Amino acid sequence: MAAQPAGGQKPQKPFHIVTPVLESLSLSKAAGTKVFMKMENVQPSGSFKIRGIGHLCQAAARKGCRHFVCSSGGNAGLAAALAARELAMPITVVVPSSSGPTAVRKLQELGATVEVYGKVWDDANSRAQELAKTEGWVIIPPFDHPLVWEGHASLVRELKDSLEDKPGAIVVAVGGGGLLAGVVAGLQQVGWQDVPVIAAETLGAHSFHEALKAGRLVTLPDITSVATCLGAKTVAARALDCARECQVISQVVQDEEAVRAVQQFLDEERALVEPACGAPLAVLYSGRLQRLQSEGRLPSPLRPVLLVVCGGSNIHTGRLRALQSQLGLH
Repeated sequence: MAAQPAGGQKPQKPFHIVTPVLESLSLSKAAGTKVFMKMENVQPSGSFKIRGIGHLCQAAARKGCRHFVCSSGGNAGLAAALAARELAMPITVVVPSSSGPTAVRKLQELGATVEVYGKVWDDANSRAQELAKTEGWVIIPPFDHPLVWEGHASLVRELKDSLEDKPGAIVVAVGGGGLLAGVVAGLQQVGWQDVPVIAAETLGAHSFHEALKAGRLVTLPDITSVATCLGAKTVAARALDCARECQVISQVVQDEEAVRAVQQFLDEERALVEPACGAPLAVLYSGRLQRLQSEGRLPSPLRPVLLVVCGGSNIHTGRLRALQSQLGLH
């Protein structure tokens, strides 16, 4: 949805692009049903985040914001920094030490001021909240804001235009819950609210799974997964609401499965994604879809499944090799 400026001006063009939807023969074979991929890894910022965060930044700029501040494990910060550059707005991005040097370098290349603070995203977010008290500074939350969800919903509206029929299920990664909230909002907008959403996390960053199990928000004691971009100790409250409004099926995979899935996806689809994106890939590669069908949680046969390839910029071949070595996968 393009931002709507006041005063009857021409709507501002969004910063995201319409991404391709491709069929994957290898994922289809592994999942036992046709799988289409929504290739969000080709977005200008490297991930789907530019949809919602770009939308929010445009709205904040129209309201007179003078400086953006964002806390991020990497990808939200990159989206905010890209939006800030397009809007000629200064931005400070606070990242945790777990983000690593690649994210910091990419943020600086986009013109952001980068502050490394704390070990995990929750620490960095506390610091960003402090900085946002400066007059004229506006916080750009990485996932927990209605305008972020509204921007992410554009992904589903594009699917409605691309696919011949509604999918049998949509598979997404869940970190803080922004993508899930946006997908559910989009499903409701296009009349697809009966489409199940499979929400994938890695063990050690599984705050949504724990919240679903408890029926309330749960704060993890620490983030121990290598999928640091899924690393919110507490999921957004809206994510829990989504599970009450639509059929949301939580799936937790091991780090080893996610990293193996990243390698397999690179080999078969020629695209390198983060371990965070490896979580939903692992759900499909590991036969979990068929297990959900045998348990009666998904229909059999199943209409084509849509995988959101969320992307992520905090990855390169050296980093992938280091993760494989760390997890004993060589």
